[in-house]
Amino acid sequence: MPPAVYIVGLGIFTQGTSEFMLSGLLPGMADDLGVSVPDAGLLISAFAVGMVVGAPLLAVATLGWPRRTALVSLQAAFVVAHVVGALAPGYAVLFVSRVVGALAYAGYWGVAVATAVALVPAAAKARAVAVVAGGLTLATIVGVPAGTVLSQYSSWRAAFWAVAAATVVSLVCTLLVVPGGRGEGERPSVGAELRGMARPQLWLSYAVTAFAFGAVIVTFSYLAALLTKVSGVPEGWVPVVLALFGVGGLAGIVIGGRTGQTRPLGTLGIGLGALAVFSALLALTAHVTALVVVLVFLLGLAGYVTNPALQSRVFTLAPDAPTLVGATNTAAFNVGNTVAPLLGGLAIDAGYGYASVAWVGSGLAVAGVAGVLWAAHLQRSGPGRAAAPTLPRTAVTAREPAKAEA
Repeated sequence: MPPAVYIVGLGIFTQGTSEFMLSGLLPGMADDLGVSVPDAGLLISAFAVGMVVGAPLLAVATLGWPRRTALVSLQAAFVVAHVVGALAPGYAVLFVSRVVGALAYAGYWGVAVATAVALVPAAAKARAVAVVAGGLTLATIVGVPAGTVLSQYSSWRAAFWAVAAATVVSLVCTLLVVPGGRGEGERPSVGAELRGMARPQLWLSYAVTAFAFGAVIVTFSYLAALLTKVSGVPEGWVPVVLALFGVGGLAGIVIGGRTGQTRPLGTLGIGLGALAVFSALLALTAHVTALVVVLVFLLGLAGYVTNPALQSRVFTLAPDAPTLVGATNTAAFNVGNTVAPLLGGLAIDAGYGYASVAWVGSGLAVAGVAGVLWAAHLQRSGPGRAAAPTLPRTAVTAREPAKAEA
């Protein structure tokens, strides 16, 4: 695997830490800014909305740039947003800085995945995507707990400074390692990329992405409350159990990186089916502490084993839109990240309790399985097969045609 792939994964790690770290910072932020915890929680929603809007928008805006230039510029904007956030005198400035940071991070995601795919042959495409996506998994295992601890010993602003500093390190590594320019024969065009996006199978894949990520994030969003209020886990052990979820996610990424290339639809179907079962079991046995801990690990495993296939398959479905297709997939992930926790909150407010969010996750996973079955039907019937030509020279060498199923 080229070192540059790991460097763009490092960029996802540093920025992804900011995406999720607010869950451990909200009480201190609310006290410092003089707002309620729910109002502080809107900063998380602001970031997610910025991701949905920013991914395709920034992909188009930077389409003609050399990929290294785009990556560095987006990281620089992210750093500036976090410096402003760390110095923010009040809630409004911090809110705006979160939106700007999310826009930059969303753009980085799209360019990072396209860069990784372009640097490796077809046989390594899903593994390269797994490395990049693994940066986000490591952020949940290492970055988020570290930010929480730092805020406890200093303040939430220290966590923002740490993310900015780590992103600067990543930016320098990008300048030193990621190749400049684009591959031979690449002539990026907004019109060509938009035409490449006009495939029904592609948009079905985006729907599966939203269902798949929503299915895991809805339970994760309320997992701390479920553990303490239903499962009887002491508060001091909650970070350990959350880290166990991240370890399961990392294992899922590794497995999915190997199976997602050769059997993408099979990986998606099995992963989402397992996620539906594990979520339902969690809802039914939420009061059994030992079993819940095991299920948290399995949720991470099943939830993230699909990630490489979700990320890489869209490049096979739309090979002539290598930048916009990945950016829109990032937006699809964040549609799930935005809508699913809202559905979980509605279930809790309706009086069904914290365990009900796992039922929501199970339902979303079942919807994802239905989407995968539909995609498999389209592929067998002919139009889906026609919609998935081999990857262009930007991502695959002529001597190494794509061997994965669509």
